[in-house]
Amino acid sequence: MDTITLNLNPIIPLTQEDFYKLCQTNPDVKFELNFKGELIIMSPTGGETGKFNLSIGAQLWFWNDENQLGVAFDSSTGFILPNGSIRSPDLAWIKISRWQGLSAEEREKFIPLCPDFVIEILSPSDTLIKTQAKMQEYMENGCALGWLINRKKQEVEIYRFGKNMEIVSKPTQLFGENILPGFSLNLPLSN
Repeated sequence: MDTITLNLNPIIPLTQEDFYKLCQTNPDVKFELNFKGELIIMSPTGGETGKFNLSIGAQLWFWNDENQLGVAFDSSTGFILPNGSIRSPDLAWIKISRWQGLSAEEREKFIPLCPDFVIEILSPSDTLIKTQAKMQEYMENGCALGWLINRKKQEVEIYRFGKNMEIVSKPTQLFGENILPGFSLNLPLSN
């Protein structure tokens, strides 16, 4: 199944609260809401993508558990970006000070801020152009560092706030730079 985008605005404009209720009522469906108010219905991943995502997520979680510099999130977590989009990156991380600055209610619902770090992993149901636009949206909303991992092309696009995107071909390791100090990600791109 491909990703589907529905424009419900002419009929039923979705508020952030409506969108939250829609997601809670349909927990088996992964939704996002873009800044135009369009509802994006995303398909589940296949086995190879799910296996790869878990490998990447585990590395981020273990580093974060050891260093306690922030909070890591999986692809089920919604973030309300400053532009009004509600996005769910494949993996995300925010600094501990930003997490602690949220109220208990803000922590429980979609998180009302843009992550400091995101990873998007291009799956067969994603298009490169739409995923690149999503990465650019994170940067425009304050994300400091982002990696778009394209397993098929064995490339990683590195996005940094205020800088041009960099493409790295066949990397075996990525580093968290000054955003995630000491974090290195081993990339099993060929598996």
